[in-house]
Amino acid sequence: MVNTEKSLELRHFRCVLAVAHSLHFARAAAELGISPPALTKQVQETESLLGTRLFQRSKRNVVLTPAGELFAIEAARALEQLAQAQDVARRAGRGELGRLEIGYVASAAYSGVLQAQFACFRAAYPGIHISAREYAMESLPELLDQSRLDLAFVRPPLHYPDGIASVVLLRDRFVLAVPADCALAQVEVVGPAALAQQALIVPEQELGTLEVSRRGGFAAQVVSRPGSLVAVLTEVSLGVGCAIVPHSVMASVQLPGVCFRELAGPPISSEIAAAFRRHEQAPAARAFIAQLRPAALA
Repeated sequence: MVNTEKSLELRHFRCVLAVAHSLHFARAAAELGISPPALTKQVQETESLLGTRLFQRSKRNVVLTPAGELFAIEAARALEQLAQAQDVARRAGRGELGRLEIGYVASAAYSGVLQAQFACFRAAYPGIHISAREYAMESLPELLDQSRLDLAFVRPPLHYPDGIASVVLLRDRFVLAVPADCALAQVEVVGPAALAQQALIVPEQELGTLEVSRRGGFAAQVVSRPGSLVAVLTEVSLGVGCAIVPHSVMASVQLPGVCFRELAGPPISSEIAAAFRRHEQAPAARAFIAQLRPAALA
């Protein structure tokens, strides 16, 4: 009858496997660092718990029974699985395994910042799976604060909840995108005042548009806020108006019917930053944050 009051423990598995490997109780006991009587007791207890004999024993030899052979195979697998589970837990605790959910704005990809950080992290932590998705910029801080994302690549300035911090990874500048058939397309450098009468398409980050209108001394005639930079440039290509966009977009995206021109005066700074929770606890996210800090610009 099977003993239902107790369950097999790791010591039972290890003792049976030691005997199964050497087929000699004294050698197995020496390998385990216990006395032969103690080993015999452990094996007998295992057999009692299982309700079957695992070894046929005589004065001259020890032989596995058919049940013992099968048990030894499965016991070895169980111990291997346990070792693997322990290794996985330790590696996850060190930030070597896990999963990261990262949000980004498209300009982080156009600038190459996103790709550079991902490549660096994957080289250092190949066991961590990274899932990345583009989001509307204004939603990213809240998604971070709600722990729905682990990190976010954004374009400041942006309002962050109290628990969110960020580091600047790239400084860019704004340029002007105009329809190819617009008169401004014939000018190499455009002054802010020249945009006073132009219809303006505003991207998610409106800092450039606001600064150009301030410098030009006019109220921007905003005709559209389509969201993503590709949508903004598409409207420019359709002749809807002009747009103030990051230089990284000019270097990465070419659409028919769109010309890019420099803006006169001091460059209007445009930044790419990585945002994260100030008191992050997840090892994988902490590892990514640790990577970001040395790359941060003063």
